[in-house]
Amino acid sequence: MTVVKTSMRNFFAHKGRMALSAIAVLLSVAFVCGTLVFTDTMNTTFDKLFNSTASDVTVSAKVDKDAQRTGRPETLPASLADELRKVDGVKSATADISSEQVTLVDSKNDSLSPTSGAPTIAGNWGEEDQQMMELVSGHAPRGPAEVVLDKDTVDKHDLKVGDQVKVIAFPGTTEAKISGVAAFTATNPGAALVFFDTPTAQERLLGKKDAISSVLLTAQDGTTEKQLKKAVTDRLGADTHKVQTKSEAAASMAEDVGSFLDVMKYAMLGFAGIAVLVGIFLIVNTFSMLVAQRTREIGLMRAIGSSRRQVNRSVLIEAFLLGVIGSVLGIGAGVGLAIGLMKLMGQMGMNLSTNDLTIKWTTPVIGLVLGIVVTVLAAYLPARRAGKVSPMAALRDAGTPADGRSGWVRAAIGLVLTGAGTAGLFAAAGATKAAEGSMFLGLGVVLTLIGFIVVGPLLAGVVVRVLSAVVLRAFGPVGRMAERNALRNPRRTGATAAALMIGLALVACLSVVGSSMVASATSELDKSVGADYIIQSNIGQPITPEAEKTVKDSPDLAHVTRLKSASAELTFPDGKKLRDRLSATDPSYATDLRREVTDGDLAAAYGADAMSIGEEMAKKHGVKVGDTISTAFVGGKTAELKVAAITSDDTSLDKGAMYLNITTAERYLPADKAPATVAMFAQAQDGKEAQAYATLKKSMKAYPQYLVQDQTDFKENLKDQVGQLLNMVYGLLALAIIVAVLGVVNTLALSVVERTREIGLMRAIGLSRRQLRRMIRLESVVIALFGAVLGLGLGMGWGTAAQKLLALEGLGVLEIPWPTIITVFIGSAFVGLFAALVPAFRAGRMNVLNAIASE
Repeated sequence: MTVVKTSMRNFFAHKGRMALSAIAVLLSVAFVCGTLVFTDTMNTTFDKLFNSTASDVTVSAKVDKDAQRTGRPETLPASLADELRKVDGVKSATADISSEQVTLVDSKNDSLSPTSGAPTIAGNWGEEDQQMMELVSGHAPRGPAEVVLDKDTVDKHDLKVGDQVKVIAFPGTTEAKISGVAAFTATNPGAALVFFDTPTAQERLLGKKDAISSVLLTAQDGTTEKQLKKAVTDRLGADTHKVQTKSEAAASMAEDVGSFLDVMKYAMLGFAGIAVLVGIFLIVNTFSMLVAQRTREIGLMRAIGSSRRQVNRSVLIEAFLLGVIGSVLGIGAGVGLAIGLMKLMGQMGMNLSTNDLTIKWTTPVIGLVLGIVVTVLAAYLPARRAGKVSPMAALRDAGTPADGRSGWVRAAIGLVLTGAGTAGLFAAAGATKAAEGSMFLGLGVVLTLIGFIVVGPLLAGVVVRVLSAVVLRAFGPVGRMAERNALRNPRRTGATAAALMIGLALVACLSVVGSSMVASATSELDKSVGADYIIQSNIGQPITPEAEKTVKDSPDLAHVTRLKSASAELTFPDGKKLRDRLSATDPSYATDLRREVTDGDLAAAYGADAMSIGEEMAKKHGVKVGDTISTAFVGGKTAELKVAAITSDDTSLDKGAMYLNITTAERYLPADKAPATVAMFAQAQDGKEAQAYATLKKSMKAYPQYLVQDQTDFKENLKDQVGQLLNMVYGLLALAIIVAVLGVVNTLALSVVERTREIGLMRAIGLSRRQLRRMIRLESVVIALFGAVLGLGLGMGWGTAAQKLLALEGLGVLEIPWPTIITVFIGSAFVGLFAALVPAFRAGRMNVLNAIASE
């Protein structure tokens, strides 16, 4: 009990010195708990939506996942609804029509579809929709020229009843006015919804007047959903249709959403883990310095009878208190963070209501356990050092660090780990197989990171001196004192810099990989793409026949090429079978996308009943030019296709693609199973590039779901996409860097306390307040730059190894983003400067006589 009381007194006596460590724990726990609350809330929102929209039993077409992408939804005969009304246990059977292959635009051809990634869903205004939504203004659609829109879309785009809109679907474009506005009774996560009357929906969305998407069945009282499903299956026959109960349909939809949410959750938790790792350095440094400053106090405790175990336990109890307080505050902050993320998603178009805020009991438990365990483990080594303090330490001055230099054993271990990690990176760079190289890369990253952390104190003596010669010497005696302060305790300097090093290493690594991706794709584009313009959807939609005709009719074009994807089961000469997709194109694709041929003639592959194959697949199955591959098209007939060319796989564009003529694919597929066009390529007439581009852009303005890009646009778009991804990652890494900055602040603040008497003496012999503050700021700057040198060097090594490995997948150009690297390095100096502001200010305000008299 005495140990507990002593620990609590010590903790609250030094609560100011513990504050920044508590903030590090708070931030780490907040990020973890906020991620869990946010993703759990999204799951709750979607579950409520799915449960409110699913019928007791839903009957839909059975879809082959490898079927051709025709652009039209799978359909059922409308007569099926009448047939199912006769099944025992059915109270009502409603024909439902739905399609997500639509784009909603206003009268100015500006897209009204969500930008958050949520779909645009068009359907018929039926009984089921009226149960989950209610008209808040206007009336239901009464003909082909009227639609109902959801309230969120109307409010977001300042629309009203009577406004004109267009619905672009695969069968055609429909112009209509808004006749009504409907609001969800549950939360709408961000989808845009548009409803027609049933006949119009059948014709304009499905392209057939006698087709529907599904039949929604409601069970009679006393009939369970499972009983109704069995009755329906008995009536229709097994495996003829997709029949799902309400719970099965909701679970299926939730699984699709859940897979995306899981990726997001684990990615965010990964960044939280990095912040936790950085926070460990802060906590270790804090307790190490507190133990060093209390050496005399601990020696007195040992002299009056405290055992090593009691001293050890006292420090760990302090760490436990720090973990509890930081974790409790972090849990509360995590809930606030989750609400903030929900508001942010609302601005991006995904509506999440705080009424659905979900805090599972496991979330605070995880937060508490994480915060406490991490803090106690981080304090373990300082606690052991405290337990080793002898009673004779009470006779020595307190606060003087015993380890002026890093031990040779530690240095040797660090060098061995770094060497082993470097060997792993070299092995990854020279690997011939991606799986094998990935293992070496992961091992190399982990070992070099640990090695740099362990060898950091040894490197501090060298790197800090070099940095000081460049940065600090210009400041005269003050700069030299700052250098000596940074070198006084290499272990502390190494640990402080290591926290910053981790975040910057990841930034540098990702910058190298991102820049190399853009450079490689740009190089491949220049080498391989001969087309002047590329037309494709920015949301993965196939190109509608109307849009396709618009492109073909555009003037000043020499030719237009269509690209389609045909699914087939291939039987190779060795007897092995493979389901894959074939690129069905016009013959001009051979000039629009230049592919190196290792054998045969690519032009011949576009002949009747001919195809090409990639060299890796050819080697794997022993295929040669002239061989025949039996090709069973999904939903169609079987063709015997002759291999006319083998293409090189030394590319990042269309790697491994197999080509054939569109006419060949369509010969073996019925009209309703023919694949839709997924992209188009166009070549301008000589000397008319500018006119053709301007005309094509203008004519395609009516179809905002498609991008019309020349090669410059394509490169810029790729660069922007990679840049947006990297910015998002940098934003998440900012948490780790913030914790690292707190570590620098805490180290400097405790260092100022540790050197109180020394500072007083320097002030007494003539050091001004301004010089004192400058010395502390310069010390912080050189520590931050030391961390930057290690982090950026390490990250560039990781990024280079990763690029060499990814070269196996076509990422053949290594590009070091020097502007980014230099900006981060200079930014690190400002980070160090910012971190020193408060410690330097406090040091400058010290009373000289009190400082000299301090123990």
